Amino acid sequence: MKMKEMPFFTQPYHRLKKKGASALGDDELLAIIIRSGLKGENARDTANKLLKEYNLNKLGQCSLTELKKILKDEVKALRIMALSELIRRHNRLTKGGLNEKTIESAQDVYNYFVDKLKDKKKEHFYVLFLDSKNKLISEDLISVGTLNSSIVHPREVFNNAIRENANSIILVHNHPSGNPQPSEEDKEITELLVKAGELLSIKVLDHVIIGREKWYSFDLQ
Repeated sequence: MKMKEMPFFTQPYHRLKKKGASALGDDELLAIIIRSGLKGENARDTANKLLKEYNLNKLGQCSLTELKKILKDEVKALRIMALSELIRRHNRLTKGGLNEKTIESAQDVYNYFVDKLKDKKKEHFYVLFLDSKNKLISEDLISVGTLNSSIVHPREVFNNAIRENANSIILVHNHPSGNPQPSEEDKEITELLVKAGELLSIKVLDHVIIGREKWYSFDLQ
């Protein structure tokens, strides 16, 4: 049955207008986003098919190819990807975005990065550049992939730190396993970058490893 053939009071758009977003189910909200269903089914049917395959909490991890496989429509897939990114950005802001904010703890760093990194399937290594009052100047993605000292090289890290006139830096990366305990390679990279920072008078304040529900801090201060 097409959406327009359903009793008007059961249609997601009508229910959203009259009842508010909180009254709608996940499938109804998703149906409004994708707007139309596949051949022979309405948008709500297609939304349920998508949710059955991935669950709501997995949609944000889906690639364009994965979404297109079910939705058969690139525009619909791109709408879902845009929605997922908006959710991540909202979560980062409500948990305490770092722009114009002094970083006071590893918790601040975790809150900022967890939604960005917790579902990544590869390790992403970031550096935060801070001024003399520990306010964020900028962030930089240094590498993607399994960390080693040849990929995360002091030259790449501190070249940008000098360019940004940073007083100090914080190292951040994720563990796709969800377990934030540091590996031997993590420890070696941290030690290498701390020593390089000492030579350049740019202090490495911390190295925070992001897990799924917790983090590890080297607490270098």
